[in-house]
Amino acid sequence: MKKTQIFKKLIKDEKSILMPVAHDALTARIIEKVGFKAFSLGGFSIAASRLGLPDLSILSFTEMLESVRNLADSVSIPMLADADTGYGGIFNVARTVKEYEKAGAALLFIEDQKFPKRCGHMSGKEVIPVEEMMTKIRAAISSRQDPDFLIVSRTDSRTTHNLAEAIDRSKKYVEAGADIVFIEAPESLEELKIIAQGITQVPLLVNMLEGGKTPLLPQKDLEQMGYKLIAWPISTLLTTVTAVTELMQELKNTGTTQGMSKNLAEFSQIKELLGINGLKEFEEKVTGKDTSMLY
Repeated sequence: MKKTQIFKKLIKDEKSILMPVAHDALTARIIEKVGFKAFSLGGFSIAASRLGLPDLSILSFTEMLESVRNLADSVSIPMLADADTGYGGIFNVARTVKEYEKAGAALLFIEDQKFPKRCGHMSGKEVIPVEEMMTKIRAAISSRQDPDFLIVSRTDSRTTHNLAEAIDRSKKYVEAGADIVFIEAPESLEELKIIAQGITQVPLLVNMLEGGKTPLLPQKDLEQMGYKLIAWPISTLLTTVTAVTELMQELKNTGTTQGMSKNLAEFSQIKELLGINGLKEFEEKVTGKDTSMLY
């Protein structure tokens, strides 16, 4: 079964889908190993991990596409990929959909911010006219080769306008063909409830961003409200920053990492996580030699 089909089945079978965001392929492997059924890839986390820069439209389409391909190749579970504004007009949107689909994403989201865009929980955002975004969505729908590949519409108009505008826009995006709706940065529990009550035609995606504008809620509460996809966009990144900072401080202060040994994975665990056993078997199969002493 293709990953696109797996994800559509998840939407049908699961009450809600918890989707942590991976900032690199190793993190994606951890997410799969722990047992998550799907995950996401976000522009903020990739800009930070790949470039060491914030999510301010600095990351290019080509760089993001390479990350989509690498992360999709690293795991067997389906991935939702961030496609920013579609990287341009309708022709760019069409190309983005085709290339993301070929790269292995199961679905993607396109947002209605003006370029250059900003992280959804930052200030200073602007949005394009509704009709322009509807055209982008139609371009995305028309360009997918796999009918099971899903298009998510994201609106940032809650921040630029108000909640009513965001809901109205989202309904129009559904009319244009969006399969899933994502209203970025609602600012209260009441707003989360209003969104879920106001949009019932298609599944809803919600972002749980630590330190952002939206209150953090457990999966069961969001599921009860009516949210189907629940993404945690920077959790792994925040954890990495804290863990690596503590490790580097220990190394700098003591000249060794031995004091942090309980917090470190075993080298054998990393090798297993990276799939070294499968590569060993492949090498032995094609060379006819016992390679156990090499690993």
